[in-house]
This record gives sequence, C-alpha cells and structure tokens, in this order.
Amino acid sequence: MAATTRVDGQDKVIATAQQIVRSLATSKNAAEDMIRILSGFDNRLSSMNDLLPTAGSGCSSPTAARVDAEREAPAPGDCNLEDAEEVIQRWESSDSLLWEASADEAVEYLDAVDELVSLLESESLPEEFRARAEIAVQIAMARLEDEFRHLMIRNTVPLDADSLHSSIRRVSLSFTSVAGDSVDDFEESVDEEQQYEASLESRGVSFTSSDRRIDLILPEVVSDLKEIADRMIWAGYGKELCQVYSSVRRDILDECLSILGLERMSIEEVQRVEWRALDEKMKKWIQAIKVMVRILLTEEKRLSEQIFGISDDIKDECFTGAAKACILQLLNFGDAISICQRSSEKLFRILDMYEALADVIPELHSLFSAEADSLICGEAEGILKRLGESVRGTFMEFAKDVQKDVSRRPLPGGEIHPLTRYVMNYVKLFVDYSSSLDVLLDDENVMGGVNDDDTQSSGRMTPVGRSLLMLMSYLESNLDEKSKHYEDGGLQCIFLMNNILYIVQKVRDSELLGLLGDNWVRRRRAQVKQYANSYLRASWTKILSYLKDDGLGGSGSISLSAAPKMVIKDRFKSFNLAFEEIYRTQTTWKVPDSQLRDDLCMSISERVIPAYRSFLGRFGGHLEAGRQAAKYIKYTPDELEHFISEFFKGSTGPSNHPRKKLSS
Repeated sequence: MAATTRVDGQDKVIATAQQIVRSLATSKNAAEDMIRILSGFDNRLSSMNDLLPTAGSGCSSPTAARVDAEREAPAPGDCNLEDAEEVIQRWESSDSLLWEASADEAVEYLDAVDELVSLLESESLPEEFRARAEIAVQIAMARLEDEFRHLMIRNTVPLDADSLHSSIRRVSLSFTSVAGDSVDDFEESVDEEQQYEASLESRGVSFTSSDRRIDLILPEVVSDLKEIADRMIWAGYGKELCQVYSSVRRDILDECLSILGLERMSIEEVQRVEWRALDEKMKKWIQAIKVMVRILLTEEKRLSEQIFGISDDIKDECFTGAAKACILQLLNFGDAISICQRSSEKLFRILDMYEALADVIPELHSLFSAEADSLICGEAEGILKRLGESVRGTFMEFAKDVQKDVSRRPLPGGEIHPLTRYVMNYVKLFVDYSSSLDVLLDDENVMGGVNDDDTQSSGRMTPVGRSLLMLMSYLESNLDEKSKHYEDGGLQCIFLMNNILYIVQKVRDSELLGLLGDNWVRRRRAQVKQYANSYLRASWTKILSYLKDDGLGGSGSISLSAAPKMVIKDRFKSFNLAFEEIYRTQTTWKVPDSQLRDDLCMSISERVIPAYRSFLGRFGGHLEAGRQAAKYIKYTPDELEHFISEFFKGSTGPSNHPRKKLSS
C-alpha cells in the first residue's frame, strides 16, 4: 500500500514537471535548460527529452510565439508562484506607476504576469495554487488596466485646431472644391505650411513623405501598450481592455470633432438653426467627415492594429468602440440636413455633403469589420440616399420658384431682372456637380414647358442638360410675362433683349455651353434680333411717318410749290415733339451691354437720319428764313445723331431734353 502511494506521488511529480516544461518552454534551448535544472532535483526528470519542441512546433502560450524573438521565457525556477505573487503585491501597495519607474521593473512585472498566466494554463496545477494565481492575476490585470489607461492619456499627441490645419488643407484639396468654399478658412502659403509642419513635428505630430500620417500616440509608447495588451488578452481580460481603450480614444475623437467645429446637436436643434449659421456648420461638416475618415480613423485603425495585433477580434472591437460614436454623430447631422425644409440656397451645400459622404463610404467599408460595417456603413448609405432625395426635391422646388415667381413691379429702364441674374449665377454651378446631378436628377416629366425646337435637341443631352433646358424655358416664360408689366411696347422689347442677351452671355462664357449646345445659343441670339426689330417698329414707326411725303406732293399730282406751308410746319413740329419725348424717355432706359447699345443706336440712326435729311432737303426751303424757320427746324441731322447716341444709358438727371443739352 505504501509502495503504491509512493509510486503515485513520483508519477505526479514527473507529470507536473512535464506540464511546466510544456507550458513555459518557448524554444528547444529553453526546454533543455529547464530539464537540466529539474534533473538536478531528481535524476528521473532528465528523461523528459521527448518534450523538447521540434522545428515549427506550436507553443501553448499565445505570448510565447510573439515574444520568442524578443526574449527567452523565464525558467520556473526563476519566477515561481510565490515570487510572482511577491512582485504583484509589492506594486499593489504602491501608488507609483510602473512605466514611470525603471524599464527593468516593468519587465519584472510582466514576467510575473507571464508566470501566473502560464501556471493557470496548467491542468495539473493544484486548486490551492490555482486560487492564489487567479487572485494575483486579477490584481495584476487591474494594475495593467490602470497603467494602460495612463499611458494612453499621457502620451496622446495633442490635436488642437492648429495641428489639424495641414491635414484639413491636404484632404480638402483632394476633393472637388466648389465656389472656393472648401479651404478658404485654412489656406496658407507654402513657406508657412512648411514652417508650421516643422513646429508640429517638434510637438510629436509626424508626417511621412508618402502620406504625411499623423501619429495619434507617441510612437515610442506603442510597444509598451502592446506589451500590456498582449498580457491582458492572454489572461482573458480582452473585454476590460477594449473598454479602457475605447473609452479613452472615443473621448479623444469626440474632442477632435469639437476642434473641427462640430458640436453635438439633435435633429430638432439642427432644424431650428437659421440659414447663415447652418451653412457654416454644413461647410465644417464637409471638412470634418473628410478629415475624420481619411486621416483620423485611418490612423486610429493603424494604431489598433499595432497594439492589438495578437487578436483580430479584439483589434476590430477596440477600433469600432473608439470610432463608432464620432461617425454616428457626423451621420446624424447629415440625416438632419436631409430632412430640413427645402430651399434653393441649400442645394449646392447639400450636394457638397452628398459628394463628401459618397467619397468616404468606400473607405468606411475598408475600415470596419463585417458586423460594424453593416451598422455604420449601412447607416451612411441610407443617409447618402436621403441626401440625394433632398437634392432632387430641392432642385424641383427651385424650378417651380423660377416658373412661378410673381414679382410684378417692373424694373426702371427695362434692365436685367434680379431673377435672371440669380438663376444664371445659380445654374453656372451645375457644371461643377454634373456627375452627381446626372445620377440624381430624375428625367421623368422633366421636359414639361420646353418649346418644340429645344425638345428636338434634348435627346442628345445628359440628364443635367435636360434639367437645365427645362429651367431656362421656365425662366424665359417668366420673363415674357414680366415684360408685359411695361406699358411701352418698345420698353418691353428692351427688357427682353437685355435679359435674353444676359442669359446667352452667361451660357456662352461658361461650361453651360457644353450642356445646352451651340444651337440653343444661336436660337436665343436670333430672338435678340427679333426683339430689336420689334423695338424699332414700336418706338419709331410713328415718328418716321412725320417725315414721309404723303400729302406734300412728293410723288403725286400736287407740286412742291403748292404744298401748304402749314402742313410742313406741322410735320416739323410733330417730329420735334415726338423726338424730344423719345429722347426724354429712352435716355432713362438702360442697355447694360455696350455692344447691344451701340447696335441699337446705329439701327435707329440708319432709319431716322436719312429720312430726316431727305425731308429737310425737300421741304425745309419752303419755310421763311430767320426765326420762323428756326422755330420748326430745331435740329440738324448731326445733332439728331448725337442725341440718339445718348439713348439707353440709364440717365437719372432731373430733365432730359435735347435742346437744353444742346444750348448748354
């Protein structure tokens, strides 16, 4: 009975030694050393050569494989349970931080943790020892959790508004800049940029030559964080590790959003912001989502891979925990904008947001694991769709506003209407967004109200081109209605000429020409000529009738000598009065385009001056010389031509009268 008990005890000793060697031997040399030490206590233990690890064999400890190239695992004789407990308890009673002490002490502590975790992995460890080891591990994990948090906070690279400057500028330049908004607030000269980056590097913000990355944590501390993370993951404390990491980094990223000008707002709060302030917030959001995804989260992903490389699951969980809140905050703002009340001034800013989000979604997919990708990227794609719907709805609201603008007060002088200026400056931006608008604008019923000539050429147009054609048709119809507010038929034509020519010039001098085409421009130029001819008929037909020979014997049976002087006097008098009235009114009319103004004055002169010179030559001599003749023949042909050249300049003087100007 006693012999049997002794044999069982010997077997247990050998089994325990074998388990220790299996657990702690990280290489063949380490195993040989451990066997040699153990055989010094009992020669029977020298027969454990079958436990020597062969080339390519695995290791029971995840840490062992990782640290194999860094250092040999300590032999059990160097750090047994009591020794490990002593190290853990010594630091438990200290208020100091390990990584503020010497490097040797940190290594000693980690070695003690390695010993404890290795012992707990041993199936043959007695329960009494196991309980002690578990308590020691719990104490050690609490300490490592605090050390990890402290290292993270203390060594985070400060990212204030200045330190984000260069990143914002570089990322903004990689996106389409619309109307100069993207980087206006952040531009500096190249010299200033280089000086600034030098100052950032001195503070720990580093830039590589390839992508100029930002280090979120000081690089020299990342290896220490990895050492702690490896132990906590190996000991089964990955959840607690994730909570610490996510909490610290989440707060840092939230602070970055504040630095970028984004504050946490509910949908209701966003909808109550007045437009000017909201526009500024939208611009900051556009910059923030670019910087957050392309700079900060990309670096956050790299950091999590460096620290948690031992476990893909922990790595993904830590990154998602840190990044999810700030991305959802950004997406919530986008969602609020998508359901805001629609108005034309918001269209292009919403398009900016749409394009910025569309650009970063592929990168969001690459950043997040499958489960997080489904949540975050699914939400992003849903908001992108809603922003697109907002763009379509806002565009159609704008088209309706153009079609139904009811301002009835005619502009003095028939000048270019504010609606025309607004619409043309507005649609010029369509070209910058043509790719997105081609996708977003619905072609159904888009040609309603377009004239037949334009409709025939619309089949060759892009969706944005057809939408633009519809807008131009709405604008032209509205201008035609507004022209009817002028009582003078000539002024109606001046108004239409001014506005149609302005539209043509805006199209011709921009990339809108590529959307509408040369034929569209030619048809509008022809319209301008038609309106010019209509103006001449409306304004000058009556006055020219006074210079005809009708009833004066020019070509009939009555001789010139028989022409009554009274009739000739009445003709000259009527012409003078009519011309002075036209001069008085049409010098107040305004044609802003100098070429059109000169062409109109030339057309008038070509009709009036020859007729007046002929009438004067045929009938002027029938009036008595002296004051009597001067009373009726008030102007020479050259004077008339001079006065005509003063038309359409928008004169606002107290009195417009050719004789007064002549006498002065």
